[in-house]
Amino acid sequence: MHARWLLPASLSLLLLTPALAAPSKPAAPPPSKPITTAAPVTPVHGAPASFADLADRLLPTVVNIATTQTLKPAGGNQGLPNIPPGSPLADLFKDFLGQGRNLPRHVTSLGSGFIIDPSGYIVTNNHVVAEGGAVADQISVTLNDGRTLPAKLIGRDEKTDLALLKVNPPKPLQFAKFADSDTARIGNWVIAIGNPFGLGSTVTAGIVSARNRDIESGPYDDFIQTDAPINRGNSGGPLFDMDGNVVGVNSAIYSPSGGSVGIAFSIPSNLVREVMAQLRQYGGARRGWVGVRIQQVTDDIAEGLGLPGTHGALIADVTPNGPAAKGGMQNGDFVVAFDGKPVPDSRALSRLVADTPINKTVAVDLYRNGKKLTVHLTVLRLNEPGAPPAPGGKPAPAPKLATLGLSLGALDANARGQYHIPGNVQGVLVTDVVAESPAGEKNIHPGDVIVTVQGNPVKTPEDVARHLDFARKVGKKVVALLIRRGSDTTYVAVRLS
Repeated sequence: MHARWLLPASLSLLLLTPALAAPSKPAAPPPSKPITTAAPVTPVHGAPASFADLADRLLPTVVNIATTQTLKPAGGNQGLPNIPPGSPLADLFKDFLGQGRNLPRHVTSLGSGFIIDPSGYIVTNNHVVAEGGAVADQISVTLNDGRTLPAKLIGRDEKTDLALLKVNPPKPLQFAKFADSDTARIGNWVIAIGNPFGLGSTVTAGIVSARNRDIESGPYDDFIQTDAPINRGNSGGPLFDMDGNVVGVNSAIYSPSGGSVGIAFSIPSNLVREVMAQLRQYGGARRGWVGVRIQQVTDDIAEGLGLPGTHGALIADVTPNGPAAKGGMQNGDFVVAFDGKPVPDSRALSRLVADTPINKTVAVDLYRNGKKLTVHLTVLRLNEPGAPPAPGGKPAPAPKLATLGLSLGALDANARGQYHIPGNVQGVLVTDVVAESPAGEKNIHPGDVIVTVQGNPVKTPEDVARHLDFARKVGKKVVALLIRRGSDTTYVAVRLS
């Protein structure tokens, strides 16, 4: 029997989508030893001569997950050829294409998961059980010994791509324990166990290739990269360290073909453990919120604002009456530590805030106007805001600010209406931008509002020009503008020409 898999030809970053189930009955998993309660795994340090003993102990903790989803038919006879009415072929195409398309279709797919509790709690990826946002109608779990059990979805979290399932076994199951993913080092041996292409439990080995990868899949990206061969269907399967503990959950690959090329990404176990605890207790993730918008600091922004360096997170906006505002935080604050933990970049601050228990009061270390200080605030629960409205038309052009390549205008009622700018936003309107100019190179757009220049609030184009002249006189080569666009504010560092 020859198997052929149709994979994408373009280079892409792919979620490890569940493998489509074959139409024929899949081969039964090989027999294994009776499942027992958790057994200790003998530590293996250095390069092992074989992974056999480790794999033998861990295979019972890994499961195959099958989902069935009913797709509603499209309305009408979409997809039929353009056949003239009354043609003898019309009924033929309607029978073979039209009516078939108007019947519900059942789609089955396969993924992976692992047991974290002897009572039957199982970790997997959200996209294994809710591909495209639609939750599967039926979920079943096949254990390593061949038994298949119905599973219930306890909770899922789209932002971290994690889900928690529950089966009811007749006796306790062997389960996997979480490692401390913060101790994972680049070069450490790891093994992955999963269900690639629906073949059944498969073991592959590799090393940790990198840490803290941001693949732009969500706001809390902090992936472990590995070269262990991981393919479609490995979604939700564990990445084990040499002590037999789960260091990550396999979630995505980077590939030119859809198959493994040695670049795979796993959700770190410390994040998985926190999310699983929330899914088990609440059925969903509960994240902290302090009411700030943050951005990464470049060398130009650090120079423009006089910051001590780029390792930290810059506060671009503070929500009125939010926890940060009540704690005394301001636009332009440069956060270097949160709740006693260092903040190397803006992504780290997002994760720290999200992981903080609701209603906890924390200390925030920051720099403001060159001085270091500490403020205290109480973390509240995050509620996702809606998307900002899109900008509208373009007002009449105003005199140009040649220094930056900008045309500026007053933020009057007409401008607010054309660009949908709320009445509580104060500043100077950008009416035009020269493409090949310092402002154009920084992607400043007509409709943007300049709120501050070098931390100084501005209300008229003359205010902007005055602060730019002062910056030039004191030897500044870069100025920091706080720009409002839609509901977002961002610091932009622009070089003085």
